[in-house]
Amino acid sequence: MAALRIETPRLILRRWKSSDREPFAAMNADPEVMRYFPSVLDRATSDGLAERLDAGFDLHGHGRWALERRDTREFIGFTGLGPMPADVPGSGGMEIGWRVARAHWRQGFAIEAATAALDAAFAPDPDASSAALLEVNSITAVINEPSRAVMRRLGMRHVDDFAHPVVPEGSPIRAHVRYVLTRDEWMR
Repeated sequence: MAALRIETPRLILRRWKSSDREPFAAMNADPEVMRYFPSVLDRATSDGLAERLDAGFDLHGHGRWALERRDTREFIGFTGLGPMPADVPGSGGMEIGWRVARAHWRQGFAIEAATAALDAAFAPDPDASSAALLEVNSITAVINEPSRAVMRRLGMRHVDDFAHPVVPEGSPIRAHVRYVLTRDEWMR
């Protein structure tokens, strides 16, 4: 998967810009957006995350695109692929993830962006420098019903329950689930 820019009817999935950092930091500081994560992020941590998400394109040939609304040109979040965390079911595979600013929830942006990302993940690279992925994972806290609903709408299957090793014991978000989608299932 090498597409550095993808356009959908309402979104542009693109590499990150320096101007994305401020709205990204605001999104990561929002307790509602970060409700299913261990904590909100301060500006320095958020900036470092933006760098790592974008660096995936150079390191792996794919990453997590910044999401921009086509109508307003506003940064609204991210979606895309990255390596699965170590020490969880599916480790060594690829994970699709997303995060959308609260003002843009319940408008179908996560589904639209994730669909475009999965199309890119499962399509053979036209320049043959990388093969299509055969499987994509997604993980979240058991109680994160909004993300689980996105996973189900994408056709992903629930395959594992596990305790996330970096989430402290006793935390309500320690219990996690893994969903999987294969290339064959997506192409049907």
